[in-house]
Amino acid sequence: MNDIHLFQQTIKQGIPASLPAAKPYPENANRAPKRKDILSTEEKQLAVRNALRYFPKEWHAELAPEFAKELNDYGRIYMYRFKPEHSLKARSIEDYPAKCQQAAAIMLMIDNNLDPAVAQHPEELITYGGNGAVFQNWAQYLLTMKYLSEMEADQTLHMYSGHPMGLFPSSEEAPRVVVTNGMMIPNYSKPDDWEKFNALGVTQYGQMTAGSFMYIGPQGIVHGTTITVMNAFRKVLNKGESPKGKIFLTAGLGGMSGAQPKAGNIADCITVCAEVNPKAAIKRHEQGWVDELVDNMPDLVARVRKAQDNEEVVSIAFIGNVVDVWESFLAEDIFVHLGSDQTSLHNPWSGGYYPVDISYEESNRLIREEPEVFKEKVQATLKRHADAVNKHTAKGTYFFDYGNAFLLEASRAGGDVMAENGIDFKYPSYVQDILGPMCFDYGFGPFRWVCTSGNPDDLDKTDAIAAKVLERIMRDSPEEIQQQMQDNITWINDAKQNKLVVGSQARILYADAQGRAEIAKAFNDAINAGEIGPVVLGRDHHDVSGTDSPYRETSNIYDGSRFTADMAIHNVIGDGFRGATWVSIHNGGGVGWGEVINGGFGMLLDGSEAAERRLKNMLFFDVNNGIARRSWARNKEADFAIKREMERTPKLKVTLANQVDDGLLDGLDF
Repeated sequence: MNDIHLFQQTIKQGIPASLPAAKPYPENANRAPKRKDILSTEEKQLAVRNALRYFPKEWHAELAPEFAKELNDYGRIYMYRFKPEHSLKARSIEDYPAKCQQAAAIMLMIDNNLDPAVAQHPEELITYGGNGAVFQNWAQYLLTMKYLSEMEADQTLHMYSGHPMGLFPSSEEAPRVVVTNGMMIPNYSKPDDWEKFNALGVTQYGQMTAGSFMYIGPQGIVHGTTITVMNAFRKVLNKGESPKGKIFLTAGLGGMSGAQPKAGNIADCITVCAEVNPKAAIKRHEQGWVDELVDNMPDLVARVRKAQDNEEVVSIAFIGNVVDVWESFLAEDIFVHLGSDQTSLHNPWSGGYYPVDISYEESNRLIREEPEVFKEKVQATLKRHADAVNKHTAKGTYFFDYGNAFLLEASRAGGDVMAENGIDFKYPSYVQDILGPMCFDYGFGPFRWVCTSGNPDDLDKTDAIAAKVLERIMRDSPEEIQQQMQDNITWINDAKQNKLVVGSQARILYADAQGRAEIAKAFNDAINAGEIGPVVLGRDHHDVSGTDSPYRETSNIYDGSRFTADMAIHNVIGDGFRGATWVSIHNGGGVGWGEVINGGFGMLLDGSEAAERRLKNMLFFDVNNGIARRSWARNKEADFAIKREMERTPKLKVTLANQVDDGLLDGLDF
């Protein structure tokens, strides 16, 4: 039986009719770290009971000890036995056995998120970030794909943290899938709560785009990182001065952070990115995301000096701890222009960040066997990390928090990262300094699409369509957004030569509501004309409206509302009844469990009039919901953007904030 027939048969079958044989864990797989042993004996029994409910009772005697062993060995029950035999990858939409093309598009996106070329820990169904899961276990994958193969255009599949609760009657205008991940009662939303309830099999961490099936590999964050690094250099260099020969020092080469060296190359600088996991560094090098690998400090110092002397554009992965790099560059008097960090500090105690002066293997042993010792060493390293950064910034380095909770966790560890007022951090979030005022407040955010045919020619055609639309819009755009327009035109024109595709034929750029809607309409017209196949639209949750995250996406909200999550909730509800094909809402993406609420969508364009109606209605709200909130927070760029939109759209009526004289407040007696 060839792969496509095996694939279609497996998908339509769901849970197999007969119990498959147990299978060994594959050698050389990039395994997820063993999770914390946090359950009591009674809770472990409950976890196994919960896992067994997916299967016929006559299988339970054989599966129970196997699942108990998985729980003991890995801290989770992944059900390796039930991983399908067919290759997991984004196939052509025509290959999916579905009654409804929208369902086939969702199946394609799920498979893309589990593609070993894309996923960080594919055996554990984890796409990126160390814990960003598509599903909790392989039974959930099998059931979900079966439901999608049976779905008709007036049904909706409801997903509870990876678990397919079932198909429910709805309507053609309703979303085909509604996804929630980790939506805990607030008092049960601390890191150990995730460990406990995920181990029980009742919730999961969906990250931002893993659990919503919209991850497109590191390309998604390459663009945002490129925009960030380009604008960071604009802040510190003289006008007209080139970033060539200037250093950008950071850490992390996992699923999302692997974008950093590629972005540094596009921004024309020297990127040094430290990574403690050799497999992750080697994988990014093999995929072409980083130019060179170095595994010792003397060679790194020599290579960086040579790159500086020759004003090279090069990215270097250092296999080791970034704290060693900061300290060595200080001792060697190597000036760092830009500094940041993209380790998975939203997950600091389970492999998201590793202590200095301890081997990677020993650290993983401590995670499993001595978690409190591991935590102490991580916090000591964070203090040392912060101290080294402070010494560099005293010499003129521009350091920015890249939204991974580095400053938050460093502060909790006692690192010297607080401002004099004891409330704020001494270093800005990149959203506060760059993406917030320059992009999000104007409505620019990470708009993305996937060509479901799998044909690279379709991607080339959509690139050309998008560039043409942006160039036309730019001719009449106001001065305030000209730089963003030009940066994205340059990006899309160079996208193919930068070799950004991993997995599906996908692309991303930053666009505002007008740009997104006009690009989407042009795609839909091309589909209708038979020039390209169907296209899935989506975005990163890291956007104008999708995410309420006080230390990242909404860190430049200063009216006291940055700790509220009304915007993200309204976003997913509003997108749901305005035509999204699927919607998702998550707890914990990007910066940590309990620290953020974020939502996303997916929309299939099939060339129809209905798709055109939906894209105009939904994309308009998806962006302007956030601009309205940012305007109400008195952000001047958002105020400009929402007033401009109200002039263009008479039915849009937004409550505007009146400005208050600071002198009036200073004179009040409290």
